[in-house]
Amino acid sequence: MNEHPGTEAAPPSVESVRVPHTVGDIMAVMDRAYPPRYAEKWDHPGLVCGDPHAVVNKVCCAVDLTPETLNEALAQGAQMVITHHPVLFQAVHSVAASMPKGKLIHTAISAGCALFCAHTNADSANPGVNDALAEALGLTVLRPLIPHHPDALDRWVVHVPGSQVPVVQDAIFAVGGGALGDYTQCSFRVDGIGQFLPEKGADPYLGRPGELETVSESRIEFVAERRLRAQIQEALTTSHPYEEPSYDILESYAPAHGSNLADAPGLGRIGTLAQPLPLREFVEVVAEALPSTVWGVRAAGDPTAIIETVAVCGGAGGSFLDDARVAGVDCYVTSDLRHHPVDDFLQAGGSAVIDTAHAASEYPWLSQVADLLVRELDLDVAVLPLVTDPWTLHSQ
Repeated sequence: MNEHPGTEAAPPSVESVRVPHTVGDIMAVMDRAYPPRYAEKWDHPGLVCGDPHAVVNKVCCAVDLTPETLNEALAQGAQMVITHHPVLFQAVHSVAASMPKGKLIHTAISAGCALFCAHTNADSANPGVNDALAEALGLTVLRPLIPHHPDALDRWVVHVPGSQVPVVQDAIFAVGGGALGDYTQCSFRVDGIGQFLPEKGADPYLGRPGELETVSESRIEFVAERRLRAQIQEALTTSHPYEEPSYDILESYAPAHGSNLADAPGLGRIGTLAQPLPLREFVEVVAEALPSTVWGVRAAGDPTAIIETVAVCGGAGGSFLDDARVAGVDCYVTSDLRHHPVDDFLQAGGSAVIDTAHAASEYPWLSQVADLLVRELDLDVAVLPLVTDPWTLHSQ
């Protein structure tokens, strides 16, 4: 009812009405931008809880799901929270509400709020976590520190008795072997003579133990996506008539996005500063670009060293110190560095090193996610300003 007679409420403009989207719609956008196949083998990004068909009007983004971030997201009316770090890092046997993580999940489900994470897949994606960090620090002309080629191919070489080639090939093709671009069932075959001597206890397909056997064999070569290695191996050994099939797997090295390394996915990024700075000043640039934490920002190296080329790795990047040294950068920015590895790195001639709080180095990515969802789905997205770094005190 109109409380002011004589006036009519103006209908909402078409531009102001958002089309309703679902959890599944948001998942699809996130998976295109941060493909799950880029995730490390131990990682399990994706939907933690929630109904893919549920409507979402508000999304909140945070590095970690903590009681504080979840409560703030629910206070803002969010139906979905996207985090970088998984709620559950390891396999669990219970998500009972009596456990800290279980309580978070129960709270989210009870409130109708879906939980989703993009972790190491977002680290390797291009653009992803490391591009956001590099951009925040003013780096340009980026390329991966460690290129990642999830779509690279294995080349298989298999020796099969000539009469059994169709059987083995069909099994291999059925699980995805021999696919190359728009072509399937691709293979190369060379015929020859093979030999073997079955030892005592063997159960050969041809011949008898203790007698040298020769047979007409075919050498079959085909390619397959590396992710299919286990399936190819199972199909090959199951269909092959020999008790001990002979085969080789050769890894092909090829950029996943053609020859342009700048567009390739991978961990870390290497870029350049438009204006070279002494390490002392660059540390301040890093500190100002990232959220303030009790941990702060610390550096190792000559304070007067001029920094121009910089490698970054959001999160714990201590295992890539040698990669940064080989890359020849002037400085490596990452998190969670330890005393002995850094000391050894510097003594081996490594560059300057800057150590930031873990969550702080990944925080810039949240704005990238928000921009993505606004651009693709016109969603209401909020980046929660809460600092999820667990450290609360620092004293010198």
